[in-house]
Amino acid sequence: MARGSLALKLGVSFTSSSLLLLLLAYHSCSFYLPGVAPQDFSTGAELKVKVNKLTSTKTQLPYSYYSLPYCPPEHIVDSAENLGEVLRGDRIENSPYVFQMREPLQCKVLCRITLNAKTAKEFKEKIDDDYRVNMILDNLPLVVPFRRSDQENAVVYQHGFHVGLKGQYAGSEDLKHFIHNHLTFTVKFHKDSQLDLARIVGFEVKPFSVKHQYDGEWKNENMRLTTCDPHARRAVTSSDSPQLIEDKKDVIFTYDVAFEESDVKWASRWDTYLLMADDQIHWFSVVNSLMIVLFLSGMVAMIMLRTLYRDISKYNQLQTQEEAQEETGWKLVHGDVFRPPTNSDLLCVYVGTGVQFFGMILVTMIFAALGFLSPSNRGGLMTAMLFLWVFMGLFAGYASACLYKMFKGTQWEKITLKTAFMFPSIVFAIFFVLNALIWGEKSSGAVPFGTMFALVFLWFGISVPLVFTGSYIGFKKPAIEYPVKTNKIPRQIPEQAWYMNPVFSILTGGVLPFGAVFIELFFILTSIWLHQFYYIFGFLFIVFIILIVTCAEITIVLCYFQLCSEDYLWWWRSYLTSGSSALYLFLYAAFYFFTKLDITKPVSGVLYFGYMLIASYAFFVLTGTIGFYACFWFTRLIYSSVKID
Repeated sequence: MARGSLALKLGVSFTSSSLLLLLLAYHSCSFYLPGVAPQDFSTGAELKVKVNKLTSTKTQLPYSYYSLPYCPPEHIVDSAENLGEVLRGDRIENSPYVFQMREPLQCKVLCRITLNAKTAKEFKEKIDDDYRVNMILDNLPLVVPFRRSDQENAVVYQHGFHVGLKGQYAGSEDLKHFIHNHLTFTVKFHKDSQLDLARIVGFEVKPFSVKHQYDGEWKNENMRLTTCDPHARRAVTSSDSPQLIEDKKDVIFTYDVAFEESDVKWASRWDTYLLMADDQIHWFSVVNSLMIVLFLSGMVAMIMLRTLYRDISKYNQLQTQEEAQEETGWKLVHGDVFRPPTNSDLLCVYVGTGVQFFGMILVTMIFAALGFLSPSNRGGLMTAMLFLWVFMGLFAGYASACLYKMFKGTQWEKITLKTAFMFPSIVFAIFFVLNALIWGEKSSGAVPFGTMFALVFLWFGISVPLVFTGSYIGFKKPAIEYPVKTNKIPRQIPEQAWYMNPVFSILTGGVLPFGAVFIELFFILTSIWLHQFYYIFGFLFIVFIILIVTCAEITIVLCYFQLCSEDYLWWWRSYLTSGSSALYLFLYAAFYFFTKLDITKPVSGVLYFGYMLIASYAFFVLTGTIGFYACFWFTRLIYSSVKID
């Protein structure tokens, strides 16, 4: 009875932990640590705007800012970028946009360019593909504010401004392309109450397309324009006379700068970008997932009570084999339940890789929820995940070697090599092909040769030695002993009912783990493929904990039913049961592609499904390992609690 009460307490503790995390969700979501130190600007201090990549949700192919013939500075200088920024396709460079703090400008002329057939075509293609221009000031991204029609006084910010727009002249049916050549910047600042210093807390823009006019011949950038003149107090407020993009057309680029004092403090300046407009949906996601956990916790508690109390107490009494078989069949397979499975080496490799993934994601989630991976530190999240993956190779080698030794394996070097190379080589091969496609499109998203070499060095120079170190430690420790002995001759598995068919039970088991995360998955896909910030790591951490509990519980439930039907081949099925949720993830990704995205280019479609295939593969390894260890713990627990004659 003590074991039964312990099992019940275990199920309650899962639920209590989830509820505690739920209560802390709001604080986890709202707290973050900025990635840079604040910078104070005095009046007249120089503010330099940096330009970033051109992005499009239609093509998912980023390009550098100066891939279009925009006005360049005297010398183009690349900013230092971390590994994550390079992999994201960021290309941060200086620009000719220079302001003076709290000194407004009106109709500042940057340059005049003359389009030719090639440059006009490039601009038109970027406009057709809805490309947006991204800029940065004091580490804040440029945003375009607009009001939501469905909510009064609600302002939404879009990152970057469109390269241009398409429209028609009055009385004409032909679509024309117009360029956004005038930018009205608004720099929001928070002033120190005692000193004449200010900090930048906002960077907004309103783009316009204006066909600028001037008197006489063009001399230089100091020419006075008739369409935009600060002396005549003539400002650009609309695009009524837009600048057409055609061969041999002159385009004059201009900008305004206005400064606006704000009550927002520097520590809260990212709150606008990270505002959760759909927080109720996230709460619904968590509550929905908790209902699944509560349901499974009840089933597991009932199974544990029945298994550890009634079944075990009756088995330990003097009964005939026929009486025991009438009660349940899980004890009858005690001589075969710990028989090494088919392809045991492969199972060891996947379990070790899953442990590596689990460690990487868990540590990343903790640091992200605490706010150490702020969006202000561009590329920080991806960089952290890469380095954590590399260093978690120590645990991958240890886990695979321990399991391999339990299966009476002797060639630990072979299993170590497979653990170090199997999963990374598959992912690297897919990534290399996708990178070649991006390189063929001449996109800035293509990983340079130097960065590719750095990735290979992290793999071979750090990860592989750590896998070998962990594997050596795991293989030298005493092997895990089975609670019961294995028969020499395997028993025959009886004919299974349709609902215990391996394929049916595996696919059924993957539904619930996916159901616990699919709502949050929508927001993750939106942030990745629609270029939005994702910073609700408090909710995500809760969902991750719920995913772990769901994978463990559904695997235990189905494993128990399988053993009761006298089927002892649980090793691989436990891995595939929860791991099959990756299939539903990939199917949902396909559904998201056809319903939410507007991708038309074949290369972009291949990139999407290629990257989602990698994500689904990683999800399979992660969830499969969680389910495997849960079932492994369960089987050892129940078979170590009965007397075997």
